[in-house]
Amino acid sequence: MKFTKLAAIGFTLMAAPAFADGHATGNAEDGEKVFKKCKACHSIIDAEGEVIVKGGKNGPNLYGVYTRVAGTQADFTKYGDSLIETGTNGLEWNEADFVNYVADPRKFLRTYLDDKKAKSKMSFKLKGEQDAKDVWAYIVANGPVVEAEAEAETTEETTATD
Repeated sequence: MKFTKLAAIGFTLMAAPAFADGHATGNAEDGEKVFKKCKACHSIIDAEGEVIVKGGKNGPNLYGVYTRVAGTQADFTKYGDSLIETGTNGLEWNEADFVNYVADPRKFLRTYLDDKKAKSKMSFKLKGEQDAKDVWAYIVANGPVVEAEAEAETTEETTATD
């Protein structure tokens, strides 16, 4: 099972542009390099508890963050009130919002909530838009939807060669 999961992850990184439709426009391979800055606070751990990227615990697990309602990672309890409020107001993470958020979390929250007093617990800013898109692509490439697509592709290839 572990080899299969690793093979699927490797496949998704190599084929990231094929999975980009609807999920990401960046480059997952470049995002893996940039994510090294993020893993000081964030990890990527799948639903079965397998560590994809070991990271810190100051921030939430980013596995499956795309389409997740902001501020709702079940195992994370350190969200700030403003981020929780964005989720209550309907924010589901997508590439555009992610890119804007990581560029300046406080500014994003203040704009999204129309509240000049909104605060973010995330002090790090990822200024480069392409870097942010690449990180998003990397997160998507290591998430549940992409894993399911990769497994379906692998199954189709296996069936075709049998």
